[in-house]
Amino acid sequence: MTSKELLYVEDALGHEQYFKTQCSETASRIQDSELRSFAQDIQTRHQEIFQNFYNLL
Repeated sequence: MTSKELLYVEDALGHEQYFKTQCSETASRIQDSELRSFAQDIQTRHQEIFQNFYNLL
């Protein structure tokens, strides 16, 4: 992997971590259980994407 490709992966990891954190914080503030569950599902999906990018390293 070139240094530029590594920078892209690191950038993607940072974005996915940010999205996961935002979804978690949002889910903790939502009172509607169905909407909270949806936000938690999105958080889980961003964690999976993060892990996929991490596994590239």
